[in-house]
This record gives sequence, structure tokens and C-alpha cells, in this order.
Amino acid sequence: MAKSRIREVMIPGSKSLSHRAAILAALAPGESRIKGFLACEDTNYTLLGLEQLGCRFSIDTDGSLTLQGRGRDLGAPSSKKEIYLGNSGTSLRLLLGVCALARGTQILTGEPRLTERPISDLVQALEQWGAEIEYLDQPGLCPLSITSSSIRGGRVTIDASKSSQFLSSLLIISPLAQDDVEIRVSSGPISQPYVQMTIDLMERFGVMLNHQDYNYFKVPGGQRYAAQEISIEGDVSSASYFWAGAMVTGRGLITRNIYPFKTSQGDIGLLELLEQMGATVVRQWDSVMVQGGVRLQGIEADMGHMPDMVPTLAAIALFAEGSTVIGNVAHLRYKESDRLEAVATEWKRLGARVEELPDGLIIHGNHPLRPAEVDPHNDHRIAMSLAIVALRVRGTTITHKACVSKSFPGFWDLWENTWS
Repeated sequence: MAKSRIREVMIPGSKSLSHRAAILAALAPGESRIKGFLACEDTNYTLLGLEQLGCRFSIDTDGSLTLQGRGRDLGAPSSKKEIYLGNSGTSLRLLLGVCALARGTQILTGEPRLTERPISDLVQALEQWGAEIEYLDQPGLCPLSITSSSIRGGRVTIDASKSSQFLSSLLIISPLAQDDVEIRVSSGPISQPYVQMTIDLMERFGVMLNHQDYNYFKVPGGQRYAAQEISIEGDVSSASYFWAGAMVTGRGLITRNIYPFKTSQGDIGLLELLEQMGATVVRQWDSVMVQGGVRLQGIEADMGHMPDMVPTLAAIALFAEGSTVIGNVAHLRYKESDRLEAVATEWKRLGARVEELPDGLIIHGNHPLRPAEVDPHNDHRIAMSLAIVALRVRGTTITHKACVSKSFPGFWDLWENTWS
């Protein structure tokens, strides 16, 4: 393909890195500056939660976040504050740990879907460290209140099979515990790359920890985070939709601000699956080029370490020869939607042959498709994956498109400019 026909797209900052960097900056006394911070609905809830705990922040015209960290000096004695978190599961899980360090009582609440997302395994671990937590409606779910001012530390066991964020939440606050911390993981974590992302950032903010195979962690207590100036790389999950678009349209596309050789984002593993399906992938130090235009082949994939890529892969699979089998993602039922059910339902509206499994999907490719009105189930990743399908199934209408603001506010404009 001629060079002039290869489009280039600048990918905005990583949502997962932005959440974690903001929280670590809050726990580091002094001013931190985070370049390339992703300002979206989810990260905004995290920032507003940190503001409720006493942190001040500003976002510059270049998109950099400046945050005044408070260290252990979070919250206020004898105060009770409600922290509203929308439908941001990441904000809920990571901030619940932070609230265990804060003075006063914090009430965490959000949209109805957030109140369906499990939290009890994390709650039980925090209670072992001395936090007083009360469910305000249904046991095991938010809304809940947490009263604490510090954590003891010591030994704790966590089931991280429903979300790796339970483990990340404990790790983030561990260095600030009174005593040394030992964390044993009884089950999971499913998404290990996200745990490694947390570890990498913790070390960048100046603390020490050790682990063995993501099942055992030892963290010295009484440490301090140090304020930093860091840069956030592009969001690999966001880039995936453009890679998929190149595959199903047969075009070439370069995504900038993606660092395939050094990123800790586990979703970069999708590139290997795209190559298995027949795409040409060229990795540079700060970019990735994907070239479509070949006959795609269905594959079998364990997606346990990159569950957010399931809807993306499911969209590509519609146009591949044979069947694509996606497994080991039962925890997708606890995301912004039940993603397995949502994909099966909406893909079938388009005429696809899809089998929904307890922990995955089977998608039979190259089945005749028809345009239809499809609903993303208020789930940003379903909406953006449906955009991939609509590139080939002309006339498809996606309702409630604004839900992409959760992670990628500028998606639709960038998408239309790329493929027009």
C-alpha cells in the first residue's frame, strides 16, 4: 500500500495509568506533575474523590495534571463526606483503599451499575488492617462507608479472581502501613499486567516491594511516596479500535504515542493475536502500524490477561474465516455491563452467529450480516467495538454513543476523521 494512504492517529493517554498516577501523587507529599494525563469521565471521578480527601489539582492547557499530594494527611477528623464515583469501578476499588488512610468517615456511592459490582473481597482485607466498613444497602456492594485514619498492615489474604484492582488497591496503600505487609493471593489475579502496572508506578514514586509470581507480596511498612514529574503513554486499549479498523477495512494505519517494547499495558498482547489472524504489524519504539487487506482467520484465545480486548477481538472475528473462541473471561460479567451478554446480544442483532459461554464467547465468522440499531449497554468498550463493525456493515446505527466519554471523550471525532 502506498505510504500516502496510511493514516496516522495520535492516541491519548492511558486511563489505567492516569488513575494510578493521580492516586500515587495524592499519597506523595508535595507537588507532582503528570504529563499526558487522560481527562475523561472515569479519571475525573478519581480526581474529585481525591479532592474530597483534601488534595488540590489543576489541569493545564497542554493536558498536564498538577496535583498537591497530602501523603498520610488525608481527610478531616470528625467529618463525613460522600464521594460519588459514577460507574467507575477503578475509582471505587482504588479509592476505597485510599480512604482506609483518611481521617473521618467517607461514603462511597455511584450509579446503579456501580452498586452491582462486587467489592466484598477487598472490604474483608481492609477490615483485617483495621478499617471500619459498613454496607449501606446490600452486603458486599456499595454504597458503603469507611472510617479509619491509618492501617496496621501485617498479613492478609485476598481473592483477586473478580478483579485485579482489589490487589492493586491493597498494594498502593501498603507502603504507608504501620507494620510490614504480606499479601497472599488465594485466587487470581486474572489481569496480571495491571498489577505489574501498579508495581511499576509505585516504584517510580519511590517505594520498595517484592513479589513472587503475583501470588505473594512483601512490602516494608512506614515508607513514604515521593512527588514526581512523569509522562503518561498512550492508551493501548484505545489504540486497539483503530488497529481493528485497519484489519476489517484492509487499510494501513499507524498509531502514535504507543510504546510496544516498554509498555506495561497488557493489552499490547492483542497485536500477537492480530498477527495470528493474518494482519501485518510493524512495531516501532513509539508507534505501531497495522496493515489489513488479507483474508482473516479465526483463532482461539485465552483473554484472561487482557479482558478489555474481548469486544475488540469479537468485532474482528465477525469478518474472519472459521470460528474465534474467546475464553477465561468470566469476570467480564462484572464490568460496566455484562460484556459477554452484551456482545452476544448486539452481535446477534446484526445477524451474527455467536455462542455465549459461562466464561467466554464463540463467534462464527463470515456469516451474512445486516445493518441494525444496536445498543452499547452504556458500556464504552462495547460502543467503540460496534464502531469497528459499522465500518463494514454500513447503515448500522449505534445508540447512546456518548458513553465513550468514560474513557475516550474525543473518540467519535477522531474515528470519523480517520475513516472518512
